[in-house]
Amino acid sequence: MAHPLIDKRFYEAILHFEESEEAQETYYAVMASSVERNGRTYSVRDQILRAYAMLFCDDIGAVAGQMATVEDVEATADRLYVGQMAFDPKHWYRMQHHFPVIDEDNYERFAALVIADLNAGPLHDSAADGEGMLLVGELNPLAMSAEERQHQKLRTVSARALPSEGGER
Repeated sequence: MAHPLIDKRFYEAILHFEESEEAQETYYAVMASSVERNGRTYSVRDQILRAYAMLFCDDIGAVAGQMATVEDVEATADRLYVGQMAFDPKHWYRMQHHFPVIDEDNYERFAALVIADLNAGPLHDSAADGEGMLLVGELNPLAMSAEERQHQKLRTVSARALPSEGGER
């Protein structure tokens, strides 16, 4: 989702959301901003939730244009890894960014963080180097044995895999 408001400033606002009123104001202003796409107007919030749903469309049964729900984000957050599959704070995306619980209060912020990171954060910056790629693991990796986790199928995600401003995918 390439949009001018999904930039480094927005990414930083999400990272510092808990500690700064200014960051909260920036986050809420961007999320409420309007986006015109294919002759229709959407909020950035809606576009972010649509892009997040596309990351897991096969698993959550999302159809084109469907927004991720709190249940979708909560069910998929544990499947995101940075650089390699691991359950330490360095590689497990959710832990790296201090989201111990995904719920009604923060699921939109978590989805926005993922999309902003792919568009303007370190994941975007390091994708060209082949380091720091966002990886998506299989369903429910927390219930897997160590051996199953070592052999799970992973797929990489980049900003290029998300819908462009030019049209729906």
